[in-house]
Amino acid sequence: MKLHILGICGTFMAGIAQLARELGHDVSGSDANTYPPMSTLLTDLGITVRNGYRAEHIPFDVDVCIVGNAMTRGNPEVEHVLDNRLDIMSGPEWLHRHVLRHRDVIAVAGTHGKTTTTAMVCHALSSNGEACGFLVGGVPGNFGVSARLGDGRWFVIEADEYDTAFFDKRSKFVHYHPRIAVLNNLEFDHADIFDDLEQIKTQFHHLVRIVPGSGTIIVNRDDANLDDVLSRGCWSRVVPFEANRRDDGAWHIENASADFRRFDIVAPDGRRAPVDWSLFGAHNAANAVAASAACDAAGLTLQGTAASLVDFAPPKRRLQRLGEVGGVVVYEDFAHHPTAIATTLDALEAHHPDARLIAVVEMRSNTMRTPVHASRLGAILSRPAVALALRGSDMHWDPAALEDGDGNAVCEAFDDARDIIGRLCTMSRPGDVIVLMSNGDFQGLPAAFLAALATAREPGGGDVVHSPGISVQS
Repeated sequence: MKLHILGICGTFMAGIAQLARELGHDVSGSDANTYPPMSTLLTDLGITVRNGYRAEHIPFDVDVCIVGNAMTRGNPEVEHVLDNRLDIMSGPEWLHRHVLRHRDVIAVAGTHGKTTTTAMVCHALSSNGEACGFLVGGVPGNFGVSARLGDGRWFVIEADEYDTAFFDKRSKFVHYHPRIAVLNNLEFDHADIFDDLEQIKTQFHHLVRIVPGSGTIIVNRDDANLDDVLSRGCWSRVVPFEANRRDDGAWHIENASADFRRFDIVAPDGRRAPVDWSLFGAHNAANAVAASAACDAAGLTLQGTAASLVDFAPPKRRLQRLGEVGGVVVYEDFAHHPTAIATTLDALEAHHPDARLIAVVEMRSNTMRTPVHASRLGAILSRPAVALALRGSDMHWDPAALEDGDGNAVCEAFDDARDIIGRLCTMSRPGDVIVLMSNGDFQGLPAAFLAALATAREPGGGDVVHSPGISVQS
């Protein structure tokens, strides 16, 4: 079958392309921005990727056009598809019809932690002999690709609450029909498609409604919003988890070190297993507990899951240490919501207790470009020694106006990443920890800053110590 994918370079749609290619389909696609690494990955798989949206990019003999949720009416390819009555399908619908309906699905949902928790489940299953398939909204460190068909019983998917397509405004995850659903947490996000938290709760309950009675819902007991979702009706086995033990009925953590590099995962029946891994942060430990509960429901032993976490490599841009130059340590994180920013700061403060912390945030997401979270952000960004912000396009407020509880300005705001790089190179000193937080491209700031810092600190460009796969260039 010949497929053409509109919006092929988005992480989810690129995953669809990879799975379709594994199934033997002839795949092509278009996107507004085609650049490495995704364009290179797709080309290496024999997938033709065309830059920009033009009607002639769609093969004349195409069988189905798969439309990403970033596509809107007025897009030349969308209009061509509709005018010519070509078969059209959303990515989630295609995925259900051709992959998920034949597998037992583990779906990981939540405002935060979806990508990391999904990757943990994939790694644990694979490490214990389960040839699972997966589609992750990032690049899992242990696999190097965002999607794989696999030939085992389980298919693991990051279950996003964002809408499906311009013609299907349901959340994507309602198409996945999971046997095991993980509900990590629930907060207001995606202000471009949801008016309030209640609308998101309704979508989460739609997910709950399609888990079979013989299935399992892993739920964060610490989240009152998820309690409300389940109170609307639940027909499946519910397995709770929580960050810290409150009773014997939930998966939880005990004996954690200050930075959560070491802790015990404890099951409701008293089974326990120690974890000593390279990650840190309470949020990562909570993700590990949720993943362990999901893997237990899938038939793995707790010991097997915990053992797999020792060499778990987190997805790129998830509190990823980019490098160290002249005693300045640089991290990159996907944090794009006040809660995610706060948990990232918590983790770094615990892991680097003596460091001066500098936080840089790109106001990139549709929600962050609105002032809906501004009151929370002021308090959160007052915590690091220095806070800098890159204004997003079409901003409806100014981060420079953020204040702490005493009315003091807490954040410097910039329109150009080059100005932030200059500011960081001037102010940084040995012993500093700098974290760069964005869910976008940050105007190329992370790699450019490392290169600029090396040039500024060490004659001849310096020696940048970086993780494999990180390209340092200006």
